[in-house]
Amino acid sequence: MPSSEPSRYTFASDNCAGICPEAWEAMEKANRGFAPGYGDDEWTQKASDLIREVFETDCDVFFTFNGTAANSLSLASMCRSYHSVLCHEAAHIETDECGAPEFFTNGTKILLLPGENGRVFPPAIERMVRRRSDIHYPKPRVVSVTQPTELGTIYSPEELQAIAALCRDFDLRLHMDGARFANAVAALGVTPKEITWQAGVDVLCLGGAKNGLAVGEAVVFFHKDLAREFDFRCKQAGQLASKMRYLAAPWAGILENGAWLRHAAHANAMAAELARRISEIPKIEPAYPVQANAVFLHLPPETAADLRARGWGFYDFIGRGGESGPGLCRFMCSWDTSPEDVADLAGDMAECVASCRG
Repeated sequence: MPSSEPSRYTFASDNCAGICPEAWEAMEKANRGFAPGYGDDEWTQKASDLIREVFETDCDVFFTFNGTAANSLSLASMCRSYHSVLCHEAAHIETDECGAPEFFTNGTKILLLPGENGRVFPPAIERMVRRRSDIHYPKPRVVSVTQPTELGTIYSPEELQAIAALCRDFDLRLHMDGARFANAVAALGVTPKEITWQAGVDVLCLGGAKNGLAVGEAVVFFHKDLAREFDFRCKQAGQLASKMRYLAAPWAGILENGAWLRHAAHANAMAAELARRISEIPKIEPAYPVQANAVFLHLPPETAADLRARGWGFYDFIGRGGESGPGLCRFMCSWDTSPEDVADLAGDMAECVASCRG
């Protein structure tokens, strides 16, 4: 884990960045005067309508405080307690949500799938579905994909379409954890609809906190029947904000003029530049393809310690999902990462590596 000492700049997570100007300005505007509570305000309506415009379809939109609630409650809307959710073994719903999906679904089991570079593919899904069909086995009901994945890789539209086709064959729902969805859209150069409802996604958890918001995610139901009574789920789970305008207004701020994609594209570009600079350092290279805003590196313990001693913050990713090993470190870029930050980190990394080798 990162050092407790103050960092010169933390690459630990895009959660560590502040609020982007567009979100801050929208929240300031929403703060003027009185407004109805619990989502009956103009800002919640505006943000919801903007999401529908962005995805070019009529969909049901709900706002939650965080991604754990968005994922867990949306899965609960598709599952009964005797069902199962199929996901990659490194998926966030498996490794980082403290059993919340199982809790909010009243016991739905998560079944883990292998897959290269953090992605799952139809053959692995089919093997798990066909593995058993007896009454003693938790009946598969949902496939959950992460876009981009926990390892920073991206599903193409064609890959998502293939997964969705298999889901239809087996009467499964397709859920997408899109905590960094904006980074995937920016990287692929596609419209949001092409990698969601047009590809067969039923429900998307659209990330805001990692895209410049202070707090808040959006649960987007493309299959509107699945949204039945979801508002009650949000209320019961403590996710119905009394002052909903403060969750919704920042969404309007980043969506109405395209800032959400500009910020994501910038974060991606910073990660690509970091990977480029690292490629010039002997014996250090990305552990996985750099396709969005994450760079994973295998660093010698001495190098990692030296970097932290110089004030750099980043995460260790040891033992996650069976795909990582000792010394796997994650460096995340955000809307607020600057070229100077990247250059300084790469320069210090080169010096630390040279020092360790010497």
